[in-house]
Amino acid sequence: MNKAMDDEELLAVRALHDAQMRRDAVPDVAAARVERVGPVVRQTVPGPGWNGVLWSDLDEGTADAAIAEQVAFFAARDDLGAGTEFEWKLYSHDRPADLGDRLRAAGFVPEPAETVLVARTTDVAVLPVEPPEGITLRVVRDGAGVDLMMEAHHRAFGSERPAIRETLLRLLRDEPETIEAVVAMAGDVPVSAARMEMRPGSSFAGLWGGGTDPHWRGRGIYRLLVAHRARVAAQRGIAYLQVDASQDSRPILQRLGFGVLGVTVPYVWQG
Repeated sequence: MNKAMDDEELLAVRALHDAQMRRDAVPDVAAARVERVGPVVRQTVPGPGWNGVLWSDLDEGTADAAIAEQVAFFAARDDLGAGTEFEWKLYSHDRPADLGDRLRAAGFVPEPAETVLVARTTDVAVLPVEPPEGITLRVVRDGAGVDLMMEAHHRAFGSERPAIRETLLRLLRDEPETIEAVVAMAGDVPVSAARMEMRPGSSFAGLWGGGTDPHWRGRGIYRLLVAHRARVAAQRGIAYLQVDASQDSRPILQRLGFGVLGVTVPYVWQG
C-alpha cells in the first residue's frame, strides 16, 4: 500500500502549488494573459475563459486598496468574454485572515467552498479499476465528443455550461496536449464526463468535472474517470493530481488516497 502524505509533505506540496499554480502561474489557455501587478497575480482572457485573481500577498493595510484596484481594472475591460464578471479565488491560508469579509464588503459574492485535495500521481495511477458493467470510456478528441460531455454535465448538474464548452473546443483545437477529456458511455448515452488540464512545466495536473447522472451514481464511474486521468498524467511524468472537490466528491477522493491542502472559495464580482 502506498504511504499517505503526512502533514510535513502536504505543507511542502501546498507551497509548491502556491508557487506554480498561483504566484508564477502560466495562462490556462494560449489566448489568456497572466500578469503580476504589485501584490496581485491575475488572469485575463478575451472571449470565453476564466478571468480573475489567482494569488495575492496582502495584509490589513494593503488589502482594501488592492481589491479596489482589481475591481476598477476588470470593470473597465469591455473586451473580456465574461464582461465585468471576474473571480477572486481565495484560499484558506491567504492573508489577511479577514480577506473574505473584505471581498464581500466590496461587492463580491462567495460561491460554495471546495476542498483542495492532492495526491501523488503514481499512487492513483496504479489503482485497480474496471469499468462498471455496461460502461465504456470514450476519449474526447473533437466537437462531437465535447457535445457528449456537455450532455453528461447537463444530466449530472442540470445546467448548461457554454463557457466550458467553448474553452474545451479551443483547447482541443489549439493546445490538445494540455487536456485529457473523457466521457463514460452507457450504450449511446453519456452518463458522466471529466477532464484533466496539464500546463507545460507544471508538477500538477488539475482534475475537473467528474459529474455523473444521478441514476448511475454509486457504481464506481467517478473512480474510473479519476484513475484513467491519473494514468495519463503518470505517462506524462506529472508528479501530483489536484482537485477542488465538492462535498460529494471529497470522501471518494480521500478514500483513493488524496490529502487535504486547504479550502478554496471563489468570490465573484459582477458589477
